[in-house]
Amino acid sequence: MGELIKHECGLALIRLKKDLQFYEQKYGSALYGFNKLFLLMEKQHNRGQDGAGIGCAKLNMPLGKAYLFRERTLEDDSLERLFGREMARFERLVGSGAIMPAYAPSVKEHFDFGGEVLIGHLRYGTSGAFDRSSCHPYFRRSNWPTRNLMILGNFNMTNTAELNRRLTDRGQHPIYETDTQTVLEEIGFHLDEAHQELYHQYRDAGLSGKEIQSRISANLDLPAILHESASIWDGGYAIVGLVGNGDSFVIRDPRGIRPAYYFEDDEIVAVASERVALMSVFDKSRESIQAVRPGHVLLVSHDTTVREAPFHDPLPPASCSFERIYFSRGNDPEIYEERMRLGGTLCDQILEAIDNNLVDTVFSFVPNTAEIAYYGLLRRLREIRRDAVKAAVLEAQKNGPLSEALIDNLIIGNWPRSEKIAHKDIKLRTFISQEVGRSKLVSHVYDITYGVLEPKDTLVVLDDSIVRGTTMRESTLRILSRTNPKKIIIVSTAPQIRYPDCYGIDMSEIGKFVAFQAAVALLKESGRDYVLRDIYSACIREVAKPRAEQINLVRGVYEPFEPEEIAARIAELVRPPDLEWQGEIEIIFQTIENLHQAIPDHSGDWYFTGHYPTPGGTAVANQAFIHYHEKRDGRSY
Repeated sequence: MGELIKHECGLALIRLKKDLQFYEQKYGSALYGFNKLFLLMEKQHNRGQDGAGIGCAKLNMPLGKAYLFRERTLEDDSLERLFGREMARFERLVGSGAIMPAYAPSVKEHFDFGGEVLIGHLRYGTSGAFDRSSCHPYFRRSNWPTRNLMILGNFNMTNTAELNRRLTDRGQHPIYETDTQTVLEEIGFHLDEAHQELYHQYRDAGLSGKEIQSRISANLDLPAILHESASIWDGGYAIVGLVGNGDSFVIRDPRGIRPAYYFEDDEIVAVASERVALMSVFDKSRESIQAVRPGHVLLVSHDTTVREAPFHDPLPPASCSFERIYFSRGNDPEIYEERMRLGGTLCDQILEAIDNNLVDTVFSFVPNTAEIAYYGLLRRLREIRRDAVKAAVLEAQKNGPLSEALIDNLIIGNWPRSEKIAHKDIKLRTFISQEVGRSKLVSHVYDITYGVLEPKDTLVVLDDSIVRGTTMRESTLRILSRTNPKKIIIVSTAPQIRYPDCYGIDMSEIGKFVAFQAAVALLKESGRDYVLRDIYSACIREVAKPRAEQINLVRGVYEPFEPEEIAARIAELVRPPDLEWQGEIEIIFQTIENLHQAIPDHSGDWYFTGHYPTPGGTAVANQAFIHYHEKRDGRSY
């Protein structure tokens, strides 16, 4: 995928179970938790580079002392700059004598992030305003510890307007209109209500103020609070929350669309968006890392009790398949094998396209995110070839001893050829503002290996997915054509992306998808423009219905055509109009059936099939088509 897709923010939570002195004595630093938070976020830097934020809670601080802290930044290299500044402050405090590094209580007293509970967020700006104030964590302040609330998340809600109306109907005056603000205020409202109910109960029983706060802290029912808060949320979400008393929680949407993993031992509880980050940072086995169950909240109380509790009724699972295809780090053992299978399942389509002629075919990949699937493709091709050689040898033996020439022909001939064709040469920075200038720059992002192809060869290049086709048209095909093959076949490990996403991925404008453009072109070329007009009129009527009653009418754009027809039209659309190379271009897409075969436990495929897991998704698809037909830019939710 040459085009950058922004989605899937990164989450991190560290809960130290012991006081800081323990970690200073065992690991040589009272900043053990702070350092682990940095590493946990660094191992997930692929999940967000538009901004970073961290939060901290210090437990059992004396009255009058601050106990909750937050820092955020939108700067380039935000993660390194954020932690670098905090470490510089720490060093200044050490230099001034305020902190004695070997004396952990001084670290806790004077360093903002010398606490027992730490949370972190890596952000991709997919919605709403994008400035420092929109970076997570969001913070709701109060003088009562149990009414302070910090949240950060990896989510999009499809019904933000409805959620804001819910706030205003209560009499609130929300300042921001982002889904994050509505989530913060919704949880905060129910947290306030639960707090007040307990406060009046204990006050009326004659307890002292100190006893009241202790009782409230011990008896807050966070699953019930979150159940009320999430009752009308429509979206995919993994949300980390931190209450001022030190209670922390992680909630995952009831369909498991967004990922969240955790582990616990006798020293620490840690949470991240990706399992492999926890495995690497804490040297844990795959088996010791658990997924937060969909529709559940993982609770880590101020007294370090850890439990999972349901906050939502079970729903059919729909974990994001794009997470596995493209976004998560490929060194996770399950994701690695899934991507290998994604490559392997494409073999039959590829062999048909090249007429089983491996002698005159060279296999490669671009970009780097397709590398694992490429190895899976080669593995499967070699398996197929070994089986064919075995059958040929057994058949040849029937006619007597095998000659050396026959063995060479059977075993060495027609073997898959693999080469490193494309090399990512630079990290492109689009400092040229004009579109023409940017296109010229993009064409030099990759360089090629010269001299490995002959004019009779077909070049098969694996890509992880094809979204808008822009990079392929402006860069990839221009670069690959320099090798001067007879034919170029681009193979996508993902099926055709046909429908907008609204659960976290920045793929919301349907008119920019090259598969949609291809289907529209086919309709117009065949004199069926009326289909688009009819769908538009029907969508206008459909979006007037309640979301739960809507059906996805956009599927009608694709229904007249086979996937191969759309793929062929895509190949025409992405061919640079001024390309001097005259060879043939073909594009092959993964089938839906093979996608599910390769990734059986992650069935969320709405961007390919239009089958959305929540009513909001269907409504977004219909609205996105209306925006397209009315030539309106921007997100449709």
